[in-house]
Amino acid sequence: MPAFICATCGTQFSPSEKEPERCPICDEPRQFVPPSGQTWTTHEALARRYHNAFRQHEPGLIGIGTVPAFAIGQRALLLMTEEGNVLWDCISLLDDATIAIVKGLGGLIGIAISHPHYYSSMVEWAQKFDAPIHLHAADREWVMRADPAIKFWDGDTLTLARGVTLIRCGGHFAGGTVLHWAQGAGGRGALLSGDVVQVIPDRKFVTFMRSYPNMIPLSAPAVERIGAMLEPYPFETIHGAWFDRTIPHNGKEIVKRSVARYVAAVRGDGSAELR
Repeated sequence: MPAFICATCGTQFSPSEKEPERCPICDEPRQFVPPSGQTWTTHEALARRYHNAFRQHEPGLIGIGTVPAFAIGQRALLLMTEEGNVLWDCISLLDDATIAIVKGLGGLIGIAISHPHYYSSMVEWAQKFDAPIHLHAADREWVMRADPAIKFWDGDTLTLARGVTLIRCGGHFAGGTVLHWAQGAGGRGALLSGDVVQVIPDRKFVTFMRSYPNMIPLSAPAVERIGAMLEPYPFETIHGAWFDRTIPHNGKEIVKRSVARYVAAVRGDGSAELR
């Protein structure tokens, strides 16, 4: 039986004889169902029309993204450590070339995902590489394909390898998570942020939202909590959710400025000029 994939968000569902009636992730206000309606595809159909591309963002960190863009269009990040490789976030397509390249680089010791919009075909990846999937337990309800490889964690931090720490910031989702890589940016630290800390086009700020497509803001306390959770961690670089969304320098200060700007905007009356 095929494991159907939502064409809008890229989430893979448990194998079934017919297409699911709905996608709970797209039906929820943080995502959307297109006016044309819900459509479905399969992993096999994707492999006939798409392929994955690779880009090295910095030593030890390779982006993997599908071209042309599919669903939300995010790319995953392959983080290479002395203890093994970690896949950060996930994409729907896992083609033969990607399997060969990742195995050639040493395979995976784990998969960690920032939030449910990027769960995609995580079980497909876990099965191919015999790797556990680390998801925050607060987002358990959004798993559309259950599997023994999924390991739910609680609390605010989880160490995956030396210098590789998952941090639950919340915000975009209750279990919204970022990854801190202490050895990134030449030892100055890097933040792998997904949508939880969104790198915006000008690269001078980041932002925070409950829903990006529907433009639903977060509350000031939720954004202040994100800032507080990141405060203990040094980082120079921020790697966002897409190939072109990286802040190479001064990442920690940019997050601080962005938290202050966002809070001023949502708590003010709209008359103040924001810089």
